[in-house]
Amino acid sequence: MKILLAEDEKITRKSLTDILTAEKHEVVSFDNGNQAYESIKKNDYDVIITDIRLPGMNGIDILKNAKELNPKIIVIIITAYASVETAVEALKFGAYDYLIKPFSPVQLLSILQHIDQLKLVLSENENLKKRIALLEDKTIIGSSEKVKSFMNTIKTVAPQDYTVLIQGESGTGKELCARTIHNFSTRKNKNFIAINCAVIPETLIESELFGHEKGAFTGAIKKHIGYFEKANEGTLFIDDIDDLPYNIQVKLLRVLQEKEISRVGSTESIPIDVRIICASKVDLKQKVVEKQFREDLYYRLNIIPIFLPPLRKRKEDIPELLIHFLKKHGGEDKIQFLNDDIYSTLQKYNWPGNVRELENITERIIALSPNNLINPAVFEPLLNSPDKTEQDKTAFEHYDNFDQYISNKEKEIINWALEKSSNNVTAAAKILKIPRTTLRSKMEKLLITNYNES
Repeated sequence: MKILLAEDEKITRKSLTDILTAEKHEVVSFDNGNQAYESIKKNDYDVIITDIRLPGMNGIDILKNAKELNPKIIVIIITAYASVETAVEALKFGAYDYLIKPFSPVQLLSILQHIDQLKLVLSENENLKKRIALLEDKTIIGSSEKVKSFMNTIKTVAPQDYTVLIQGESGTGKELCARTIHNFSTRKNKNFIAINCAVIPETLIESELFGHEKGAFTGAIKKHIGYFEKANEGTLFIDDIDDLPYNIQVKLLRVLQEKEISRVGSTESIPIDVRIICASKVDLKQKVVEKQFREDLYYRLNIIPIFLPPLRKRKEDIPELLIHFLKKHGGEDKIQFLNDDIYSTLQKYNWPGNVRELENITERIIALSPNNLINPAVFEPLLNSPDKTEQDKTAFEHYDNFDQYISNKEKEIINWALEKSSNNVTAAAKILKIPRTTLRSKMEKLLITNYNES
């Protein structure tokens, strides 16, 4: 440890310096309080050992001023003039310990050993706090234009209480997007409650959403508060809304209209004040066409649509995401070994699992890369994955007939042109080299709604 020793007695100062140096500590000594304090201002010391009575600034003033400069600095007071009052005063101002002359060097070394152990524990605690902060970090990572675009939308709509529908493939970060909206909203200090319709059995979802009274059904042995009541005054995030049973959709629509719920087994109406954010992994409009999702509910939910791009459409964010995940999962020591070859491999991969898959790969890098290096074998599954051409050869197998396949391809091409033209129909028609009226007709037929008239 780096130690400052302030002691005006030459023999004591010299002997303590020799003892501490022999124990591998770095020691800087002074016989004057003012000189000692000037050194404290210019240097970072782990421990200050000071006599109370010194020429110039006394030990108590050194203690107080040092603590003002750095509240974490550890100060040990030594003196030949001991009293209960001076001991209490020193401890009151933050002294770690108090030694009375004459004292054995073993006493001081024992205190320093305890300090060393304390600093180790505090350092580990600080590292754990940083790890926890990263694990709990709900910030959207990325600097690409696509991320900036939907972040601008989030910041615009968050302060308002409109219902939001987030659409994106699995692993694109829909819950993270919902949390970000909540954190930018006026409800940020209230509850954020998340529910996933895909993982709750159909027989229980009504009870989970709206709650139930004791005896409402077999097994209802006590009253249960549902997610809507838990989220009251806050935000309720309903993920995989496309998996919500059709009969529950009617009840959700009523809640959105009336802003009140009734628990299962009760006729009492309970007023609620909840902001609703929903997410879907599929095109919800198509589910409406297929009569699997209520049209009236769709329009109630789709007041503010947000489309999250898949990772393959924002690959420029991969380096930033990779570094974030390495820090999050304790792999900071691997960052220095990242290079262009690794980034190139990650850029070539198509990322069907999106950001979630990249996080899984990052954890694999940490687990399979000992000695601070990065094991190249981690990337072999990515290098050996089937390329887009091979995937396209089997793509037709997922369609029932030729017309469905062609319609899907037309939709892909039109969406590509709209993306290139910032969703401007006129510009997209020029890119595709077709009349604007033809493009509008096809878009209506294919239920493409993410465009701007011009």
